[in-house]
Amino acid sequence: MDRTTPSAAAIGASAGVGTGDTWRVALGADHGGVAMKDALLAFLRERGVGVHDVGTYSTDAVDYPDYALAVARAVASGAAALGIMVDGAGIGSCMTANKVAGVRAAMCYDVTTAANAREHNNANVLTLGGTLIGVRLAQEIVRTFLDTPFGGGRHAPRVAKIDALDAGRHGSP
Repeated sequence: MDRTTPSAAAIGASAGVGTGDTWRVALGADHGGVAMKDALLAFLRERGVGVHDVGTYSTDAVDYPDYALAVARAVASGAAALGIMVDGAGIGSCMTANKVAGVRAAMCYDVTTAANAREHNNANVLTLGGTLIGVRLAQEIVRTFLDTPFGGGRHAPRVAKIDALDAGRHGSP
């Protein structure tokens, strides 16, 4: 089966990334995570969180790296403070997002990992496995991720070491 998935640049452009708009959260999904993304979009809006949905918008097969990259670029550019990406397992999107300089993505599967990702690692992109967890748990993970501040202190030098790894890159995908 041949399919054409929009490039991350096209997704980002259609999402307004780089237009000067700033959102609290950039939200994306592939076809395996679109139902959960839509539920999280409603949940976030009910909480008054500014969200920009970068897609996908249907269950038609797409490639998760394109959407994970659009979310990660929105965060890295400052267009969004945080990102959330949902795919089938959350793993591939996490790997993709972490290729972008300035992004610290974490695949979280419960509230403890979400709190740790923010407090200890200053994660700025959350990835979720839409086929592995239910919507209610995903909402609690997202709430925890958004509400937990970076702890700083003894964690700051460690995060600085992670960020220093970006200095060796000659650009992001």
